[in-house]
Amino acid sequence: MASGIQALPSAVVHLMAAGEVIDSLAAVVRELAENALDAGATRISISLYPDQWRIRIADNGAGMSLEDLQQAAAPHTTSKICSSQDLSKIRSLGFRGEALYSLTQLARLEIISRAAVSTEGWWIAYDTQGKPIQIEPAAIAPGTIVTVSDIFAAWSVRREGLPPLAQQLKTVQTVIYQLALCHPHVTWQVEQNDRDWFNLWMGKTARQILPQILRDVQVNDLQELQVEVGEKASPSLYLLLGLPDRCHRHRSDWVRVALNGRFVQILELEQAILSGFRRTLPRDRFPVCFVHLHVPPDQIDWNRHPAKSEVYLHHLNVWREQVTQAIDQALRLSPINLSDTFYSDRVGNLLKTAESEGGYYLNQRQKSEGRGQRVEGEGAGEDGGDGEENPLPTPYSPLPTSLRAIAQLHNTYILAEHPSGVWLIEQHIAHERVLYEQLCDRWRLMPLSSPITLSHLSPHQVAQLQRLELEIEPFGEQIWMVRTAPELLAQRQDCSDALIELSLGGDLQTAQVATACRSAIRNGTSLTLEEMQILLNQWQQTRNPRTCPHGRPICLTLEESSLARFFRRHWVIGKSHGI
Repeated sequence: MASGIQALPSAVVHLMAAGEVIDSLAAVVRELAENALDAGATRISISLYPDQWRIRIADNGAGMSLEDLQQAAAPHTTSKICSSQDLSKIRSLGFRGEALYSLTQLARLEIISRAAVSTEGWWIAYDTQGKPIQIEPAAIAPGTIVTVSDIFAAWSVRREGLPPLAQQLKTVQTVIYQLALCHPHVTWQVEQNDRDWFNLWMGKTARQILPQILRDVQVNDLQELQVEVGEKASPSLYLLLGLPDRCHRHRSDWVRVALNGRFVQILELEQAILSGFRRTLPRDRFPVCFVHLHVPPDQIDWNRHPAKSEVYLHHLNVWREQVTQAIDQALRLSPINLSDTFYSDRVGNLLKTAESEGGYYLNQRQKSEGRGQRVEGEGAGEDGGDGEENPLPTPYSPLPTSLRAIAQLHNTYILAEHPSGVWLIEQHIAHERVLYEQLCDRWRLMPLSSPITLSHLSPHQVAQLQRLELEIEPFGEQIWMVRTAPELLAQRQDCSDALIELSLGGDLQTAQVATACRSAIRNGTSLTLEEMQILLNQWQQTRNPRTCPHGRPICLTLEESSLARFFRRHWVIGKSHGI
């Protein structure tokens, strides 16, 4: 990289996907804020005067010398690259040297700056060609203040074609949010007409930033993961996701991908994110997920789009696999992502209710004599219908932080002890998650001992059963005979009802969800401690243990620290008795 601002050779300019980069107020903010970040700023103050079409951005970055200030707004001048070879080594957010020059053509540009190594600062105003027209000494701390006034004043048609100011301000806010997530070490202070609009305080990672942006999301609702891909100083992946049992959205507006400090559009990675959350969220809900890739610059081509929002990323299939694996790892239960309190507000309400109304009925009956490890299966739908007895799967080896079943509440919830506190697990949907993942791994059909006849099926229903590879054939007028069924359903007395349900579904995954739901332990079924422990061991090792395939949360946890606060264990006994 070059040490000072200088003009790029024409051969380099012709290699870049240049173009008009200033097309809105948000573009002004983006270009100037990116310059501040490239200068190493840790505090950026943005003042907006939308009615006056004026923007001022101040930063505490490295600042500029007088010589650099005189060159800063000239066309294709930059300190970030100097040759065509540098285009394959881009490490900065800006590199084309267009932004300030474009601003001089669209508005009045003034810059005050002082280099960190200098004792004096300078104020410069520029003409429409980016040349200084007035230079004066200025008292300023190290850093830079850029003021852009009368934006699009000479381009009335363009100003009239822009969206309403309220919509433009929302876009400005989005731009700042995106930059803040990519650069969490920076504090952002934003004013509108000299009044505070919003602030974003610096954090260690994006996990501390996102709750400041999405007010209904708490830090404990988020799980982050840093994955190094290869050896030291090699590519890496940062993942921040909202745990599916705690937060999700009506739109996919927070499925975001960033690359080396800038939000980009990479459809293949966004699809990988959505696929990673499949069957963990309620219907028509979308995840909160931010993926930030740090990739060597020679694996990126930023010259796909003038705004740098679309790029060419090498080894895209590898990155898609890495994103999928990272989401899978982050959604599992582990000591790392279980250290935070679950549902703190809900648990607080639960404790208040317990304080006012008393205790709970616990069924700690041990395994009955002669009783096998079998429980009734769940009926149609999530909580109702008739059920058959089904054996629980063979237990997995316990995890290092495995749960210990201690009681059953209302024949519906399993109360378990965990090193961090007490967990409450809904038995039906926990078992449904176990069965669903087993069905996804091994969808087996088996012959029926007695074929089942179904009547009055529509052509769509017959085709659906055939798509699921069930053996079905005509057996008279409006009657069909089914000779095979999914293994979990084949021995059930309500198998015919289950087959009708499958015929009304969609793809294979929908059929697997329906089969798991119908076959899971029915709420209201009494379990022994041994049966509860088997289920807990199985559930802990599922890939997506936080929610059932319908998106319902499976577990409510109460940490020991919350119990200590409730029972006032920090009190001194003498004082608590008034002594």
